[in-house]
Amino acid sequence: MRRARRSGPPAALALALRAQAWGHRALFAAAEAKRLLDEAATVARRHRLDHVLAEVLMTRSVVNQELGNMAGASRDLDHARPIVAADQAIELAFQRAVLDQNLGRLGPAAEAYRSLLADDGLSARLRVVAGNNLAMIESQHGRHADALRLLADAGRAAPGVGPAHVAMVSETQAWVTVHAGRLGEGIRLFDEAARAHEAAGLPLGEHYVEYADALIDLRLIPEAAGAAQAAAAEFEQHGVPLMGSEAELRVAQLALLAGDPERAEEAATAAARSFDRQGRRAWKARAALVRVEARLQAGTAGGGDLREARRICRTLEEQETWAYAVDAYVIAGRLAARLGRRTDAVGLWERAAELGRKSPVLVRMRGSVAGANAAAIRADDAGVLAYCRRGLSDLARHRTALASVELRVLASGHGAELGQLGLEVMVRGGSAPRALDWMERTRAAALLAVEPPDGADGDDLDELRGLHAELESLTTEGDRQLAPPEPLVAKQKTIEDRIRRASWRRRAGDQAVTSPIRPARLRSELGGRVLVEYANLKGDLVAVVVEPRNSRLVRLGPVAAVLSQVRTLFFALRRMTQELPESSLAAARLSADSRVARLRRMLLAPLGLPPDAELVVVPVGQLHGIPWSALWDQPLSLAPSAGVWARTAAAADRMSRRAGRNGGPGPTVLVEGPSLPGATTEVLRLRELYPAATALSPPQSTSGEVLRLLDGAALVHLACHGWLRADNPHFSSLVLSDGPLTVRELHTSGVAPHRLVLASCQSGADVAYAGDEVVGFISSLLARGTAGVVASVAAVPDVAAVDLMYTLHEHLAGGQTLARALHAARSELDRTEAANYVNWCTFSAYGAA
Repeated sequence: MRRARRSGPPAALALALRAQAWGHRALFAAAEAKRLLDEAATVARRHRLDHVLAEVLMTRSVVNQELGNMAGASRDLDHARPIVAADQAIELAFQRAVLDQNLGRLGPAAEAYRSLLADDGLSARLRVVAGNNLAMIESQHGRHADALRLLADAGRAAPGVGPAHVAMVSETQAWVTVHAGRLGEGIRLFDEAARAHEAAGLPLGEHYVEYADALIDLRLIPEAAGAAQAAAAEFEQHGVPLMGSEAELRVAQLALLAGDPERAEEAATAAARSFDRQGRRAWKARAALVRVEARLQAGTAGGGDLREARRICRTLEEQETWAYAVDAYVIAGRLAARLGRRTDAVGLWERAAELGRKSPVLVRMRGSVAGANAAAIRADDAGVLAYCRRGLSDLARHRTALASVELRVLASGHGAELGQLGLEVMVRGGSAPRALDWMERTRAAALLAVEPPDGADGDDLDELRGLHAELESLTTEGDRQLAPPEPLVAKQKTIEDRIRRASWRRRAGDQAVTSPIRPARLRSELGGRVLVEYANLKGDLVAVVVEPRNSRLVRLGPVAAVLSQVRTLFFALRRMTQELPESSLAAARLSADSRVARLRRMLLAPLGLPPDAELVVVPVGQLHGIPWSALWDQPLSLAPSAGVWARTAAAADRMSRRAGRNGGPGPTVLVEGPSLPGATTEVLRLRELYPAATALSPPQSTSGEVLRLLDGAALVHLACHGWLRADNPHFSSLVLSDGPLTVRELHTSGVAPHRLVLASCQSGADVAYAGDEVVGFISSLLARGTAGVVASVAAVPDVAAVDLMYTLHEHLAGGQTLARALHAARSELDRTEAANYVNWCTFSAYGAA
């Protein structure tokens, strides 16, 4: 360009300006690209270089679109048409198709791309981009197989055009794969697309926008929010309104998912205005839909919003963008129902169900939710159940295709509303067996698909353990705990995120999925015990009681009242672990006794249970954190689901038969963790009971050695610190000599001791997720095949736990199950001592062994 300014012909200057502008445009510097193209157009006009001017105008049309100036882009193409050279006519037709696509005129754009691709004279560059863009339209119209075929062709040709085109096609392949419902594969492809963008030296803004879509579908909301915000910041910095407004729409959607309707409405309104200025009707409709949903969530939506929602439905359906149209009809139906327009709601929801029927799995599930809601308004219970079963079957297939237990657990949230709609029908019908069968459909379902062992995270886990040691040395000063340094906390999160992302993109294996347990088999496995399974039905508790001869369905009170008592109980228990005056400890004990008594009255007294019954309790949601053993004066065991408990009973029976044949149950392992005086005493005393046991003490009690010994052991006792990570329970951990042994590592290692005693704080505190899922040590161990666990749901006094653990093992050595041994050991504690009371209250047995 500099040489052309000095001495070159005008055509060389105009074309050099155009080339430099295209480079700026590729780096999102659209304003600078526009300035250079304006100069190039001036030069071409001044010297009557019509063909050069046509090339410049076509390029400026692209830049104008990215600046949100759709009218200017259209004028540029109109002015180029009469002066374009014959060999440039194909380029002009292509650019007109791009403009139509960005304006939401998908039909004309698709027709133009097909015509171009049928032309044997089409350049390799245009063939790649036209195939890529047509694939995006085909995907939006639900023709995902056609889209992927187009992308396969484009992908083969892209390397011959350039690295930017390789990156573009990679990104679209990931986006289409996600929209086709293959989320795990889509995540892998997005990672490849990011690497292709970096190899081409391209910014990642557009990648972040489309990656956010995939993360939303996977219910990875914080990660999706981070991607959307990064995209919005990048487009704002570079001044690219075309993509910037799309990023702002994702920010609005994520604010809605995070429960911030005010922020969602603000962001959606800004995006809608931007789309309106750009003349992008379909995109404006999508933004307006988010604004309506935000007002619906905030409780401020009215009749005007319903009329707007109906217009949005028509717009998106006319565009044949079925996924967005289904969402629009679902939201419009919810709004109509909220406003008491029941007939309107039924019609809108039925249309959503009809449009969703042939869509990818997640859209199909949203259609099932709509159909079930419509049937509920019509009081058609059979219709409700048909839609719910269809949707939950789709969810089961979708969940099984995900390689990571984290993703499977999150995916269950897609079925939460279907589970509630079906449960409402079952409870209203009054049949306890049918209600239990329905509860089991959605209870801990992600645990039933167990992937093969995977040791791929070894290096990252070693790094995480090293970092834990560094953090511990910097945060412990005598008896005081100091705040951890921010850089180390950030590094810890980076390692954990790397481990998580690696698990998302692994391929799912052939995972065995267990069907819900039948009542006859359940009663056989219970062996005279009474099972109580709880469910949360729209904020109220219901319970199914399975006794040896009959089953009952019992309605209980609000969940909120129970959780209020639980919070107060745990506050009192925490005080009882501290060094306080006797008067304060007595007051805490009085409060704890009062809360335990109230919880008994709320949760167990209404069930009319025989006072001598041995219970199996299947909690729901936050009720997993209740100290259930304190509520019942007989042996009690817990499980994530009745089906999981039955599996533990079958495993216990197999172990008993094998021990009879082999003359013994198998090895016993005793493990002492670091920095716990009580653990040292505990293991020493337990060696008296188990003289043949393998015992590990620091520094030998490392994660690798413990995992090696756990696998196949008949009984393992772990005396160590436990850390609950409510923010990310997959990284809850037991602290061993070389650092933390995480829930994730335990799950992916595939180890499954037959029985395990976790003498650790909070080791039994699994974290509840939407869709009746739980994540933690207990759920991971039972899913892997462990038949019984003893653990605590709260912090426990270290030294005071020694006597309880010793007595527990005395009863185990006498042949009792964990539930019966724990009940006997707890009954021998002197509960007048505050520390003993805490241990009596918080330890529970899980599983049947």
